[in-house]
Amino acid sequence: MLITNARIVNEGRISEADLLIADDRIAKIAASITAPAGVEVLDAGGRLLLPGMIDDQVHFREPGLMHKGDLATESAAAVAGGITSVMEMPNVDPPTTTRAALAEKYRRAAGRMRTNYAFYLGATNDNLAEIESLQSGEACALKVFMGASTGNMLVDDPSTLDGIFARAPVMVVTHCEDTPTIKRNEAVARAKYGEDVPFAEHPHIRSADACYKSTELAVGLAKKHGTRLHILHLTTARELEFFEAGPIQGKQITVEACVHHLFLDDSRYADLGSLIKCNPAVKTAADRAALVEAVREGRIDVVATDHAPHTAGEKAQSYFKAPAGLPLVQHALLILFELAARSELGVTTIAERTAHAPAQRFGVAERGFVREGCFADLTLIDPAATTEVTRESLLYKCGWSPFTGHAFPARIDATWVNGRLAYARGCVQPGVHGQCLEFV
Repeated sequence: MLITNARIVNEGRISEADLLIADDRIAKIAASITAPAGVEVLDAGGRLLLPGMIDDQVHFREPGLMHKGDLATESAAAVAGGITSVMEMPNVDPPTTTRAALAEKYRRAAGRMRTNYAFYLGATNDNLAEIESLQSGEACALKVFMGASTGNMLVDDPSTLDGIFARAPVMVVTHCEDTPTIKRNEAVARAKYGEDVPFAEHPHIRSADACYKSTELAVGLAKKHGTRLHILHLTTARELEFFEAGPIQGKQITVEACVHHLFLDDSRYADLGSLIKCNPAVKTAADRAALVEAVREGRIDVVATDHAPHTAGEKAQSYFKAPAGLPLVQHALLILFELAARSELGVTTIAERTAHAPAQRFGVAERGFVREGCFADLTLIDPAATTEVTRESLLYKCGWSPFTGHAFPARIDATWVNGRLAYARGCVQPGVHGQCLEFV
């Protein structure tokens, strides 16, 4: 396919050019390209052509939790949102805490995922030997839950944590919340409200102090052992003191923010309640503003989703019963383009944090950039159009979104995965083109 009249967003620049795709690669980028015989031409009409988003944090719920979502349904929603590669989390059933479980996930994904894919190995208090035996390319990284966010995967034994940071053969990726602090805050809330705790209490239970204490521990362990550390879903202004602004190249410790924490603040618990209950919690307007500024200046290196679907019935329960997490992949780039429309983020910054930086941090081979020779993982976005989120438009298996009824000031018009149209004209296209990610 030849894409003409595009405004290509890549490596800090927006340039007008044509782009030729041959097989699964970007074959040529030039001011003007004559279409070879038999090549389909798509006129971008001045719309923005970005590298597809590489989402380093999704929960697609397979195996074991497939009533919420699965590899096929959620990857279809992802390509509709301009996401071309995902890294999927280990808190499934059974959890992905062995190399055998990792291999089974790759088997399940082959021929079913519309995005490219890789999977995390999960750490526990007793699988250090399994972690040490991990071979190159088997996992995108090691996920350590340093907070009681999910199932039985909390790693809270100090000697185990020390051993993981000392001996992990891959990058360590952490969820940072301090469980004892959270438990104390839960007890205070129960004493005041009983079981009928308002959802507005969530950021006080999953507090800034709980986040700070755990992040401080993770950063300290990484500095002690020289560990490559990537901290997920930062939510507070205070935690930013642990991270440095600047290019991601050469950083030992990096950090991610998620789109909902950049977009929402605690005022939205009043109307959205359980729909935005997530761990770590959406916090104050001041925290949100600080996170956005940190994305702009490169103190926050990567922007992702933490896509985590649950059924509507599960989310409709009371505070302690409603699970944490929300579906996001279909609207993540649209959220960021709304921030761009408000002049809070630049379009080149969006490409940097969602594609270039995750490719560089995880060592994803030949993806994340609009360059000749790279895989043709691309998304075409119209920043002058509007996308109204309706229940009928949702592709998530769970069938709901906290953004239903909202109109985003942009539209995803097409997504290519490995040179093939995966999404166009408002529809997921036939064919499954996702490949297993390779790392360098």
